[in-house]
Order: sequence, then structure tokens, then C-alpha cells
Amino acid sequence: MDRYSRGKTHPIKSSEITPESVYRERRRFMQAALSVAAIPMVGLPSLADAADYDIPADLPRYKGPQWLQPKLADALRNSALSTRETLAPYYHAITHNNFYEFGTDKRDPVRYAQKFKTDPWKVEISGEVARPGNYDLEDILAPHALEDRVYRLRCVEAWSMVIPWLGFPLADLIKRFEPTTKAKYVQFTTILDKEQMSEQRSSFGTIDWPYVEGLRMDEAMNPLTLMAVGMYGNALPPQNGAPLRLVVPWKYGFKSIKSIVRIHFSETMPETSWNITAPDEYGFYANVNPEVDHPRWTQATERRLPSGLLTPNIIDTLPFNGYADQVAHLYKGMDLTKWF
Repeated sequence: MDRYSRGKTHPIKSSEITPESVYRERRRFMQAALSVAAIPMVGLPSLADAADYDIPADLPRYKGPQWLQPKLADALRNSALSTRETLAPYYHAITHNNFYEFGTDKRDPVRYAQKFKTDPWKVEISGEVARPGNYDLEDILAPHALEDRVYRLRCVEAWSMVIPWLGFPLADLIKRFEPTTKAKYVQFTTILDKEQMSEQRSSFGTIDWPYVEGLRMDEAMNPLTLMAVGMYGNALPPQNGAPLRLVVPWKYGFKSIKSIVRIHFSETMPETSWNITAPDEYGFYANVNPEVDHPRWTQATERRLPSGLLTPNIIDTLPFNGYADQVAHLYKGMDLTKWF
């Protein structure tokens, strides 16, 4: 058993492990559970057994390109910014994903992203910076030592996990490209590749591809904000945003954009994909806030995965996902019911 196969300080209690029989009875109880559920249907975890959903139970750890492997192996451990909470089992983290480019079901990304090509990979740096250009990912990562950061991940759909990421502070990358004084925001763009990402070819999608997200500059420069290239000691799997993704742990998960190909610096607040699609439901800031509900469900609680249908692991949601001490000052004086 490797060090990412269990929690760092707390063993998984037997009461928190869902019996296989419960998994197999999932469909029978779904309708009854939904009638009383306090969270949205899309937030229910997909924890059925692998065979039932054509997901291999022996999915490999993803080594990534050969040039990346030494950096992953040398990543700094025991970050002071890491939570000590119990990790989500690796299998849950790689099979329960939102990555709409590969489908809207939680299991679609692991089903359909396995042949996604992520090497070679280029990232465009543009806008209000002194050093714009198109950079190979290897050159992007070359000067940066990777860190192991264990963060809470809170989805806007009211489920959550604890995941160990491998990455480096976004602030260190930003400094290299020397933003001008006009750079007030950072915009990120996911790859547009209709050949590899079937949902980008769909005529029925709600998102205008490519997927776009953004941060205010002080958010981007916060020490918590991470550019991740790995998880659980290995490279990012394709369904989890390989080869380069953002991780912003105090915000809802949709802000942590995957498979980044462009980082753009601007003077004005960028439009972002979910805010364009449903502005009354998804704000630009998207800070985790138990006091501000989604229009269709409460944000006061969350289902911490793993969680069984009949024995749900419901916990209280914390302001800023438990990172208020590090980030609350960024929003001093702001009405967070307006700037949600």
C-alpha cells in the first residue's frame, strides 16, 4: 500500500465504508432518496461498482511523460498548507469527475478521456505581460520545484473530496512572465479539440467552447493557488485535467480549470464559461460560502466522498472551504451575496 492509499492521520472508520450490497442496490433506492435529498441530483456520488459501469477496477497510475517523472518523484512533501484530513480513495478521485468536454455524467471522463493526448503540450502566455509567447509545458515547468499539497475540493453541486495534488504556486509562474501594471485579472482557457473531446462537437451542449475561467490578480498570487501537474504521487490522469490544471481550494471546483492551453492577463474582468451560461447561478468569484445558497439547493452542507446512498457522509460546509484565515482578507468590504 502506498502512502496515498489511506488518510494521512486518520484511518477510515468502518462506518464510513459503504458495503458492496449498498452499491448494487443503488438504482432501486435512487428515486426514493431523491425525493427527500437536500442536495441536487447532479451532486449524488457515482459509487457503483466498476463492473456495473464499464470502468476498469485496475485503472493505472498515470506516470506522465518521461521528462516529468523525476520532478514528480522529487516533489516536496509535508507542506504547511496541506490539510490533515483523510484522503479520498484514489479510485473515487479518478472516476467521479466533472469534465464536460468528455460528457456530463460523472463517469464519462474516465470512460472517454483515456486516449487524450497530452504530450507534447504548449501554453500560450498573452496580454499584459512583458514576456508573451507560446511555451512548451516542459519549459513552463523547468524552473519550478513541485510540492505535494493536500487540499479540500468542494464542488458547487454540494459534494467534496480531499485530494493530494502535485504542483507549484501560480504566483511563481506569473512572476516569470512579468505582468504589467495593467494586469488586474488572469484568464485561463482549456484546449479546444473537437477530435478528442466529443462534447465539443455536440449541438446540444450549454457551454460555448472552449471553457474559460478567471481570477483576480490578488487571488492568482495567493500562496494557496496551485498549478497542478499531478495527484496521488503521479501525473494527472486525463480525466482529472492533464497535463496542467488550476487548483483554487477556497472556491467551488468549476473555477479549477483543466487542461490549460492559454493564460491571458487583462485589465478588465474576463467573462467565464459558467457565468456566461447561467449568471444567476454561477458568479465570477465562486467562493465557497455556506451562507449563500445555489438557487436550486443549499450550500450549507456537503457530501464528503466516499459516501453511501443510505449512509451519507454529510458534513457542514465551512466559509471559504476552511481556508478563511488565508483568503478572507482578499474580500474585505465586499458584499459576498452580490459578488458570489
